[in-house]
Amino acid sequence: MERKILYFEETIPANTEITFGLVRDRMRDLGIEKLVLASTTGATAQKALNFFPEKDIRLIVIPHQFDFVRKKNPFPQSLVETLKKSGHEVHFGTMLFHTENLYESNIPTVMANLLRCFSQGVKVCFEIVLMAVDAGHVGNGERVIAVAGTGRGADTALVMQAASSRNLKKMRVNEIICKPLNPLGLEEVHQRMAMEGNDYK
Repeated sequence: MERKILYFEETIPANTEITFGLVRDRMRDLGIEKLVLASTTGATAQKALNFFPEKDIRLIVIPHQFDFVRKKNPFPQSLVETLKKSGHEVHFGTMLFHTENLYESNIPTVMANLLRCFSQGVKVCFEIVLMAVDAGHVGNGERVIAVAGTGRGADTALVMQAASSRNLKKMRVNEIICKPLNPLGLEEVHQRMAMEGNDYK
């Protein structure tokens, strides 16, 4: 079996539409109906809502949890209502790789940093799929496509066999659709966002 992987040479917002196009093709090829999508401010979720009007594609949007970095969650409530009226889901849950203060353990941070060796988006794809299964929006063992990015927009897409946080060992990455060629480290991501006037992602 041969599959094509696209590597982005630059991590720029313009990668989002290219990523969505690749995802749509792979969803059709594989018969996958659920797209698990990271979106902090709602901009990527709104683009996905416009890009995927198909009734057989269901978006599971995962924003930041409340009280993560900002006092007010930047994902607009009006968009939550629009997505749900369109048959999609939005889940504000505990971000599993950011629980070091809760459990006083650096294991979540170590896991996150290891996944960031592939890219920030890969780390987020793992996290949001775990969260989606924990919330009941995706079933254990269900095949989905997860989409995330670096800073703003989307540049990473994985075909994944989903699992809950209680069954982490059963999670699988079946295919890489696209990712950055030279991923940024976490400090580089924060520096870039600071230069753009944003405090996080």
